[in-house]
Amino acid sequence: MTPEPEIRDALLGAVPSLRAFAISLCGQVDRADDLVQDTLLRALSHIDRFERGTNLNAWLFTILRNLFHSEYRKRRREVEDPDGSYAGRLKTQPEQGARLDFEDFRTALAKLPPDQREALLLVGASGFSYEEAANICQCAVGTIKSRVNRARSRLASLLAVDDVEDLGPDKMTRAALQLVG
Repeated sequence: MTPEPEIRDALLGAVPSLRAFAISLCGQVDRADDLVQDTLLRALSHIDRFERGTNLNAWLFTILRNLFHSEYRKRRREVEDPDGSYAGRLKTQPEQGARLDFEDFRTALAKLPPDQREALLLVGASGFSYEEAANICQCAVGTIKSRVNRARSRLASLLAVDDVEDLGPDKMTRAALQLVG
């Protein structure tokens, strides 16, 4: 829609004042020029709402001010991240997979014979040495080592863990699980 010549001339005549006001609001010439351009586009697209006989400059300044404040509110919630490094640090692994894996682990752990489960939990989860676990269970160190080995093999079978890649979603989890193993 092309505005009438007198409105077009008034819009063009308002540009220097709009630009000065925009610079005073945002302090940056390039952002001010964008703001003036957005103001003129908004005014042209809603020119039918302008009431003839009223102050066109006041209407344009109101549009510019409202656009500035809307943009300011939006930018306050945004973080400048041109290279994507900030966004890259915000990513997290989905939790539902870990929860399901943990439930599978609990089910498989419950299927182990009690003596193997006890030895595995003492050594693998509680961090006791084989000697300490043997003292707690009142058996030989070799018995604890055997029970832990059989428990790990049985868990691997129940959980279908064939390779290191099956141990977790990321390198850190795999490394932690390999240390326990």
